[in-house]
Amino acid sequence: MSVLALHQRRPSVPLRLAVPLAAAAWLVAWFINAPAADWLTFDLLRLGHGSQLGETVAFLLNDIPKVLLLLLGIVTVVTFVRSYFPPERMRAGLAGRGVLPATLAAAGFGVVTPFCSCSAVPLFIGFVEAGIPMGVTFAFLISSPMVNEVALVLLWGLFGPAVALTYMAAGLAVAVVGGLILGRLHVERWVEPWVLETRAGGGTTSIEIRPTLEQRVLDAWHYTRDLVRKILPYVLIGIGLGALVHGYVPTDLIAQIGGRENLLAVPIVIVLAVPLYSNAAGTIPIVQALLDKGLPLGTTLAFMMAVVAISLPEFIILRRVIRLPLIALFITVVVAGILGVGYLFNVLQLVQLT
Repeated sequence: MSVLALHQRRPSVPLRLAVPLAAAAWLVAWFINAPAADWLTFDLLRLGHGSQLGETVAFLLNDIPKVLLLLLGIVTVVTFVRSYFPPERMRAGLAGRGVLPATLAAAGFGVVTPFCSCSAVPLFIGFVEAGIPMGVTFAFLISSPMVNEVALVLLWGLFGPAVALTYMAAGLAVAVVGGLILGRLHVERWVEPWVLETRAGGGTTSIEIRPTLEQRVLDAWHYTRDLVRKILPYVLIGIGLGALVHGYVPTDLIAQIGGRENLLAVPIVIVLAVPLYSNAAGTIPIVQALLDKGLPLGTTLAFMMAVVAISLPEFIILRRVIRLPLIALFITVVVAGILGVGYLFNVLQLVQLT
């Protein structure tokens, strides 16, 4: 091994110092955030405990830095780990497997892979080009928005592992079942012909570039920084709405619309979620406020999944490669899965309470 190669693999001194310093600063900020928010709200501003304005301001001052800390810290780590699993390796790992193992693997890949308007089309074409079955491909397309890694780490940080793992298990179940169903319906007839011609023509051989450890760390930080800049307006809007719900929306109104007594609560929140499309990070504060108000877990999960998974912009982009009947079928499967998740977890929560 050359001296140059050794040098490329060895992190620079500033990076080796910057990473632990950044981690220490993150931990300090995390632990002082809640006490600082309470001090600013109730001591410095002298707003009353339990008042609508006081609770709203405390929610804002607590959640804005908390969500940003989670995004900057945990998403950087997730992105760093994800750098070892590029799309080319994902396609190679899915090709040649059995239907069920490939569907499970594709749904799992979707958790750690960002799904957005710019990535939907090339990933879809790449999967088709590699000869991956359509049902396996759709399992990925379902799980990627529904079990977004940003939402997962935010849920873990805000509500603990139980809610986060419940959310992940529900989303993966919908993705796997939906992929298996779509795979049995022979949906290739609704794929645009030019996409299938790409498969027939075969793919080109790509050269895998292996970045150094330092490059992976820097790329992860740059990705996270750009992501936060891109979604910051959604985060602030989501936290603002969550604060208003937390401080001003009566608990009785939440219970009337989405309570356990209302059998139509799950489909109602799904319908309400469609025009409220946002990314996962902007949804979490609203979810937090709804849970605080007593909305059942299943109804809340259904609302969150519908907001992030039933995306008109993404379906417009997908229209370039699949036809309207397949888009309608895709939406139907996703909505049916979300309904099932909502009702199932509401029943489980009710059984646990009784």
